[in-house]
Amino acid sequence: MTKWDKYLIFFIILSSIIGFSIVRSDIGKSDYKYIKIAVDGKVIKKITFDKNMIGKTIDIRTQYGYNKIEIGDGKVRVIDADCPDKLDVKQGWISKPGEIIVCLPHKLTIEIVGENEADDEIDGISY
Repeated sequence: MTKWDKYLIFFIILSSIIGFSIVRSDIGKSDYKYIKIAVDGKVIKKITFDKNMIGKTIDIRTQYGYNKIEIGDGKVRVIDADCPDKLDVKQGWISKPGEIIVCLPHKLTIEIVGENEADDEIDGISY
């Protein structure tokens, strides 16, 4: 391995790290975000983050079951559910656009959506 091979390897690694950090910082950047709650693929509620909403709880009762969500300062979590495994409760807080809480027995999804996101766009992680 020559000196130029080592330079080339170093340059490729450095370029990869810089590119990854640029993409990573751009994914979560959003000044305006809201919560989208869907049951069985249909949006039932959209909630904007607001100072008045901090600490509020919302009951979601559907034909599939019961979930209770809590809204924090730019974050949301499920605090109670009547599903058997309670994986949605164990997941905890989500706060970044693109993060999702899913309760499969109740066909419930809680997603944080940023202002730059559209339903038909490819997200930065999949792309």
